[in-house]
Amino acid sequence: MINVIVKKWLDERGFGDRLTEHKDTIDTVEHAAMQIGCSEAEIAKTLSFIVDGKPVIVVMAGDGRVNSSKFKALFHAKPSMIPRDKVEKMTGFQPGGVCPFGVPADIPIWLDISMKRFEYVHPAGGNEFMSVKLTPDELEKASEAVGWCDVCKGWEEDK
Repeated sequence: MINVIVKKWLDERGFGDRLTEHKDTIDTVEHAAMQIGCSEAEIAKTLSFIVDGKPVIVVMAGDGRVNSSKFKALFHAKPSMIPRDKVEKMTGFQPGGVCPFGVPADIPIWLDISMKRFEYVHPAGGNEFMSVKLTPDELEKASEAVGWCDVCKGWEEDK
């Protein structure tokens, strides 16, 4: 069930041993947290947007929601998710398994600061049964992210 593209990508960056296969689906934040045994907030959800007609990936904490004004300030466009029926064609991954590893090189990956408060976060690993345990700094290296951004709301610790 391992996605060979993701496994190779992570192996080449020294993180291949962090992939975990789960018995049940981790296609939602709730399912992932139950399978992994962590809080929903520690799930690094990978969202795919269309900006200027091209895909952009933003990875954020499981308890974060996109803040439209912050998103627009960074990307100069309103947040518009890739339609579910086009996700696989545009990202290479099925909905529920989109991850920041091994995506086409022309898709920029951004990491939201909402994940920096955790020792470990858990993004998907290429399908709805795989996850990867990484520190936020390791996630930045493993994903080859463009950088960190602040486009979320609802996660702040003083909420």
